[in-house]
Amino acid sequence: MSDTVLPQMESAAHLRRRYHDVELVISCGDMPAVYLEFITSVLNVPLFYVRGNHDTRYTEYPPGGEDLHGRRVTYGGLTFAGLEGSMRYNRSPVQYNEFDMLMMVLRMWPLRMQQMRRGYGLDVLVTHSPARGIHDMPDLPHTGFKALLRFMEWYRPRYMFHGHVHTWDRRVITESTYLDTCIMNINPATVIEVEPR
Repeated sequence: MSDTVLPQMESAAHLRRRYHDVELVISCGDMPAVYLEFITSVLNVPLFYVRGNHDTRYTEYPPGGEDLHGRRVTYGGLTFAGLEGSMRYNRSPVQYNEFDMLMMVLRMWPLRMQQMRRGYGLDVLVTHSPARGIHDMPDLPHTGFKALLRFMEWYRPRYMFHGHVHTWDRRVITESTYLDTCIMNINPATVIEVEPR
């Protein structure tokens, strides 16, 4: 889930009825911490998240869960990693330029070593922003990062989940493939089944 609070998700009865079999909640950013905590506590499941460009208060009041930014976490036989933020367009602390993002991608080089040792690497990359030219928009705040294309070329994740770009217009493409990676804009909320290898 990302970017949009859905009123029905604030109903415990709705959550239990509709999402009773969900095993993990992933937030791609710009979600209130209280909202995420409510959902995960009702469903009694873990939360993995990255911060979006508007999640500046997470440093004071983070949602309960695993912040994936710049990290690799294994859960349920799947390997996850994350990169937070959007393209820098003002002075918010959760915005980056292309060089900053490339440096974050390079710091995740141990994923490549894991891939070489095991024969496979990352299952899911969780980001706030899309990759350049895939689900992004022409305005600076919603421009994707070229560095995320490099990430997919080097680390070959099976999936990339992102948010940031709103999908009110149903003509907007929300699922694409780049190399071996299935890229999904999960905004506002999407249920996805990912099987371990």
